[in-house]
Amino acid sequence: MKNTLSLAARVGRIKPSPTLAVTARAAALRAAGRDIIGLGAGEPDFDTPEHIKAAAIAAIQNGQTKYTAVDGTPALKAAIIDKFQRENGFGFDADQILVSCGGKQSFYNLAMALLDPGDE
Repeated sequence: MKNTLSLAARVGRIKPSPTLAVTARAAALRAAGRDIIGLGAGEPDFDTPEHIKAAAIAAIQNGQTKYTAVDGTPALKAAIIDKFQRENGFGFDADQILVSCGGKQSFYNLAMALLDPGDE
């Protein structure tokens, strides 16, 4: 008896990421010597600042290597609230702050929370 694994039908409907296509095209143009401003994937064009590297190393050395709250730790939310207050004059409460791994995830979560099949 032969075991076969078949993929779900939805896998066949997956299309390549337009963001990655734009990023690849920009990289190709840049490699060809063109001066390109990349509007694809949100990859910084600068090295990680030293104070962030130091904080990451310190966190690892202090054992902060476990999963945290999906929507952000209390300390991170407090830092975000402080940043918006200090730089923009906006006031927020911790329950108004939601941390995500990027803009696409945030928009996906928003769409899944608000939209049903067939909505326009």
